[in-house]
Amino acid sequence: MSGHTPAVLELDPRFAPRRRYLLAISGGRDSVALLHALLEAGSTKIVLCHLNHQLRGLFSVHDAAFVRELAEMHNLPFEITRFNVQRRTEIEHVSIEVAARRSRHEFFAACAKKHRCDNVLLAHHADDNAETVLLNLFRGSAGLKGMRFESSLLVDRKKLNLVRPLLNVRRSAIDAYLSERSIPFRDDASNEDPFTARNKLRLEALPLLREIMDRDITPAIVRAAKSSREDQDALNDLLEVLELVDPQERLFLPKLRDLPEGLQRRALFLYLQDSGVGNLSNDLILRCLSMLELGSPAKVNLPGDLHLRRRASRLFVE
Repeated sequence: MSGHTPAVLELDPRFAPRRRYLLAISGGRDSVALLHALLEAGSTKIVLCHLNHQLRGLFSVHDAAFVRELAEMHNLPFEITRFNVQRRTEIEHVSIEVAARRSRHEFFAACAKKHRCDNVLLAHHADDNAETVLLNLFRGSAGLKGMRFESSLLVDRKKLNLVRPLLNVRRSAIDAYLSERSIPFRDDASNEDPFTARNKLRLEALPLLREIMDRDITPAIVRAAKSSREDQDALNDLLEVLELVDPQERLFLPKLRDLPEGLQRRALFLYLQDSGVGNLSNDLILRCLSMLELGSPAKVNLPGDLHLRRRASRLFVE
């Protein structure tokens, strides 16, 4: 009788286990599973980075304590801090999700500077990716845009390299991995509460779509996003050849006006994204696009108290 082969988590083949990384770890199932998969792959140059959002009372305190225990158990360096995310939502007039994301990014940037390491590991998986594709589609901001194995982010003039080794792994595989190894983790009950758009998609919309189609739809969503990304990469390459941005990091209007509207939209989207502008909705891109017209307003308000301005045949963010 052959022995049972335990479930394994296949890390993306592009992942380099010998490099140094910061690991964003909440203490939840996904990030804990990623930590154990990294250790099994021989990745030992890891700094555990945990931000207490102070949103769950004592549960948040226990999450931080759990991460500290994990770090000490595996003899790994760690960074644990806390931030009042709720207060940030009130000051900046943004949602809890946006405030939490900004706080995490600033925390990662601080950790990157302290440890001289720009590579941040995130535990996003294939089901997260499908949810992201649908969120972006319904927001109308970037078509079928999903997550990438590797992407960059500029925070406080610090460039972070975000790496997602589990992006091809399903949530069910993570659950099996943790269960078969009896690996403990912290369960966030708020994940089962449909109070955010992402939670509603995961708990209500996606199960209904699976029922309607009578099959698992996640692979099809991820494949569609991959195909769309390849098309967008081709457009990005074309726009780079056109050199629309001048040495002062401003968009050159005469060149931009000569392009078809589809390329203009893509150029504006990429420029705003590269300038650190978040929440790029379709409506916002259209308002920015109107600045190409003669006699139109020379300023458009952007998220984060930023503005897109037109001056001397240039567009720029300030």
